Amino acid sequence: MSEEVKGASNNELLLAAARDDNEDMLLELFDEGDLDVNFQDGLGNTALHYAASLGNIDVLEHILSHDECDVDPINRIERATPLHLAMKIQDPELRRSVVESLLDAGADTFIKDKNGETAVDLIPSDDKETPALIRKARAQATRAQEDVVDDDDDDEPGSGSGSEEEE
Repeated sequence: MSEEVKGASNNELLLAAARDDNEDMLLELFDEGDLDVNFQDGLGNTALHYAASLGNIDVLEHILSHDECDVDPINRIERATPLHLAMKIQDPELRRSVVESLLDAGADTFIKDKNGETAVDLIPSDDKETPALIRKARAQATRAQEDVVDDDDDDEPGSGSGSEEEE
């Protein structure tokens, strides 16, 4: 490991791996297991914030696959999630790939940053594909919520409603 990371905690190394797109270091840290995948630095950024904002796809995918990963951590200064930061990626294809990964992992498209903006508000005006990804994710989330409501309201005997009469 380089001199700059000597003596750093596994949590700090995790942030460095995400910033530097160092997949090998990240996997080594995950194997060791002594870390908090949601660890925040002084600015409130997590490894997921860094991987998403820098478009480090492989590292991003590994972080998202970690069981303990919070896909919607909010940083301190901007009050931004990784999805907010992904919208600032200049390369449209890379931006869509990062956004798609975050949405597949369940990123919340309704969280507002310090300016009251959702990630949708930050999509560059010339990007016509990312809004479609957001609409699809929102539709799936709505459908999933409706399924939960339907499951709770099935009016089947034994539903716990307490309205059954004993004979």
